Amino acid sequence: MRTAYHEQLEGTRLDVVRLGALAADAVRSAVAALEKRDTDLAARVIAGDDAIDDLRRKIEAACIQLIWKQQPVAGELRAVAAMLQIVVDLERIGDYAVDIAKHTIRLADIPVRPAKVEIGRMAAIANEMLRDVMRAYTEGDAAMAESVIDRDEELDKLYHRGIEALQEEMQNDPGVVPAGAMMLYVLAELERLGDRAQNIAWHTKEMLGAV
Repeated sequence: MRTAYHEQLEGTRLDVVRLGALAADAVRSAVAALEKRDTDLAARVIAGDDAIDDLRRKIEAACIQLIWKQQPVAGELRAVAAMLQIVVDLERIGDYAVDIAKHTIRLADIPVRPAKVEIGRMAAIANEMLRDVMRAYTEGDAAMAESVIDRDEELDKLYHRGIEALQEEMQNDPGVVPAGAMMLYVLAELERLGDRAQNIAWHTKEMLGAV
C-alpha cells in the first residue's frame, strides 16, 4: 500500500512539473506573438489554457486523494501542501499568458506602438525565474529557489521603469496612447508573473523545510 502511495505521490509531482512546462510555454508563446504581431499564435495560447486548467484540477484531485487515502508523514504532507499551492500559481501564470495573448490580438490593427518599453527584457527575466523555480522544485534545490526570490526585485525595477517610459512617451506622442495603454497591462502581467514565481520559490523552500 505504501509503495502504491509513493508512486501516486511521484506521479502527481511529475504532473506539477508538466503544468510548469505548459505555463512556461504559454508565456513564451504569448510574448513571441506580441513581438511578432502573430495573432494566430496568440489564439493558440488562448485555446491552450483549457489544458492548463484541466491539469490543475487533476493535480488538486490527486492531492486530496493522497491526504484522504493514507495519513501522510511530515515530509509527505509538506510535499502535498506545496503541490496544492504551486498549482494555483502556475494556473494564474497561464492566465497572464492568455491576457497577453488577448492584448496581442487587440493590438493587431494599431500601427503605432511605443518604442521605449522593455517588454522583451522583462519577459526574459520572468521566464528565467519561472524556469529556475521549477528546476528548484524538481531538484529540491533551496539555494536556487532563494535566487529566484532575490531576482524579483530586478523585475520590479524594470516594471516601474517601463511604466515611467510609457507615460513619458504617451505624453510626448498622443499617437502611441492606444497601444501604450494596452502595454501598461502587459507590463503588469509580467510583473505579476515574477511574483508568482517568487511564491513558488517560497512554497519550495517550505516543502524542503528551508524556511
